[in-house]
Amino acid sequence: MLLTLREIKSKTEKFFSEKGIPNGKLDTDLILSHALKLKRLDLYLDLDRPIYEKELNHMRDMVRRRAMREPLQYILEECSFYNCSLRVDKRALIPRPETELLVEQILPLLKDAEHILELGTGSGAIVLAIAKAGISGEITAVDRDPEALALAKSNADALGLADKITFLESDWLSALSSEKQFDVIISNPPYLSQALYELAEPEVKDFEPKQALLSADAGMSDLKMIMRQSFSFLKPKGHLVFETGTDQHEELSKEANSIGYHGIRTTQDLNGYDRFLWMQR
Repeated sequence: MLLTLREIKSKTEKFFSEKGIPNGKLDTDLILSHALKLKRLDLYLDLDRPIYEKELNHMRDMVRRRAMREPLQYILEECSFYNCSLRVDKRALIPRPETELLVEQILPLLKDAEHILELGTGSGAIVLAIAKAGISGEITAVDRDPEALALAKSNADALGLADKITFLESDWLSALSSEKQFDVIISNPPYLSQALYELAEPEVKDFEPKQALLSADAGMSDLKMIMRQSFSFLKPKGHLVFETGTDQHEELSKEANSIGYHGIRTTQDLNGYDRFLWMQR
């Protein structure tokens, strides 16, 4: 006898609760919606429909993976970011709501920018959101990981934005011509200290790429390196904008000042924490 959608939903929610899965009810709905190719609301309009073996096997695999704390976005291979639907997998970090806020805050700065650079593009979330928002400046996005770049390029192709962004393999700015100058450089680099990384949820620590999360010097090594390298790549009055850890701004601001940046300021994330650091050449 076939199980109904109602029964599968109830069993999955109970299983996730026993496994301590955060937001287990929501995750259940999203997995079932994805497996059945239904909108979430439509699940509730058809709870008595039978679930066939092929559908059930697909659900079981996704439920098993989520029970092992694999991020739901990797299981579904998609996420929504700002104005984009993106493919995401283990090649890059899952884009965060904080980074959506960075895009929102930086868009006014980009309206008149002729040359824009993102360092560490990952899935391409930031530059794709910027390009889709109608920013007309020349956009370059770099990443040191060729697999992450391949993911970013595939997202650009899927969104019809491949002709608006130049993707380049580079360890920060090392592969860029020293003559290149940018109006705005943006980066969300690794900024977790070893101590914070050890405290991270299993979804983060066990599945997302470690090299995109962890940095030496209490999480500030890459941030400081980018500050030093970027200075000569910025046009006069050009802006460097970071997403950072919430307890790093005092030291980073001192470093920025010693390099020669001015107009150093902080803006907050959705929880009111110091998250974004802005500076000018």
